[in-house]
Amino acid sequence: MEAYNCDTAPLNALIHQVRPHATQALVAAEIMELLQNSEMRSYPKNSVQDPYSFRCVPQVHGASLHALNHAAEVIQTEINSVTDNPLVFHENDLVLSGGNFHAQPLALILDYAAIALAELGNISERRVYQLINGDRGLPSYLTKEAGLNSGFMIAQYTAASVVSQNKQYCTPASVDSIVSSKGQEDHVSMAANAATKALKVLENLKILLAIEWLTAAQALEFRRPAKCSNSVENMVDLIRKKIEPLEKDRLMHTDLNQAVSVVQSWIEKHLS
Repeated sequence: MEAYNCDTAPLNALIHQVRPHATQALVAAEIMELLQNSEMRSYPKNSVQDPYSFRCVPQVHGASLHALNHAAEVIQTEINSVTDNPLVFHENDLVLSGGNFHAQPLALILDYAAIALAELGNISERRVYQLINGDRGLPSYLTKEAGLNSGFMIAQYTAASVVSQNKQYCTPASVDSIVSSKGQEDHVSMAANAATKALKVLENLKILLAIEWLTAAQALEFRRPAKCSNSVENMVDLIRKKIEPLEKDRLMHTDLNQAVSVVQSWIEKHLS
C-alpha cells in the first residue's frame, strides 16, 4: 500500500463499523497502525480510488482470518477428542461402537482453510501485478531500463503460476468418497487428502508473500527519499539485509529463495 501510494480512507474505522465483521475491522485497524507517521501519507494522490487488491484488503484478509480462526476452533476440539472405536465407558459399564473416527469435521475445515490461504495468495499476486504495471509513477517492471531489463516481470510470472497451482489444490477433497471394506466403509471423509493439499497451499502462500514483500521493497526504492512508517521501514530492512535493490537483471531465483527465507524466519519469530 505504501509502495503503490494508496489512500488510507478504506481503513477508516467508520467503514468497518457499518459492516461489523470483527476480523475485517481488526485487519483495517492493524494496517492503519502500521502506517502511522509515514511520510508517504503526504505523497500526492492522483487517483480517486485504489484497485480492489489494495482497497479491499480488510474485507479479503479479514474473511480469510475468520475462516482460519474457525478452522483453529474445530482442530482444537478434534485434538481434545476421543476417536477410538469401539469406546469403553467403564463408569457406565458400556462398550459402544460408533463413528467418532469419521474425520468429516476435519475434511471440511481443511478444505475451507486451504481456500482461505489461497485467497491471501491470490490477492497478493494481484498487488504484485499492479506494482510492476508502470502505474502511479512507478516504472514498468520496477526497473530503470524496461525492455533492456526484465526487472520484476519474472517475479510476477512466478507468482501467477503459483496462484494457479493453488487454485488446483483447492478442489475440495471432502466432496469425494470411495467405497471400501465390502461396503462397510461406504462414506469416507478424505481428510488426509484435504490436509496434504492445505499444507501445499500454505507452503505456496509463503512463496507468494515473499514475492510481494520483495516487489514492494523494490517499488519503494522509486519513492525515495520519502520514508514510510517505522514499521514498514523495518520490514524493508529485513529484506535489504539479504537482498540488494535490483539495478540490472540478475538471477531472480536466488532473490526469491532469499525472500522466502525471510518470510519463514518472520513466521517462526512471531508464532513461536
